[in-house]
Amino acid sequence: MRGMRKFDSVADYLKAVPPAQRAILKKLRQTIKAAAPKATEVISYGIPGYKHHGMLVYFAAFKNHCSLFGVGTALMTEHHKALAPYKKSKGTIQFTVEKPLSMTLVRRLVKARVQENEARR
Repeated sequence: MRGMRKFDSVADYLKAVPPAQRAILKKLRQTIKAAAPKATEVISYGIPGYKHHGMLVYFAAFKNHCSLFGVGTALMTEHHKALAPYKKSKGTIQFTVEKPLSMTLVRRLVKARVQENEARR
């Protein structure tokens, strides 16, 4: 999805995502918004992102997977057991339609990112 075209909103981005991935990303969006209700939804680097005293997380759809970006290495280490089933690299978690991220885990990660950003303020 990245680089294909410029999106004006997260809703616009999601409309361009294939249906199976769109369903997962919509759920991810709802979970992020619930975990960080004061966050501002943005399009940054051509993908959906969430800001609250700095960037919290981003997500995107690709041909064979989706990714949650910006989690950070400290949180990745802290939640390594829960993240074991997923492909990971430097603060990024890759997941698929067949093996979506646990929304409970996403909620925990986003709330922790909010705390990190607020502590830095």
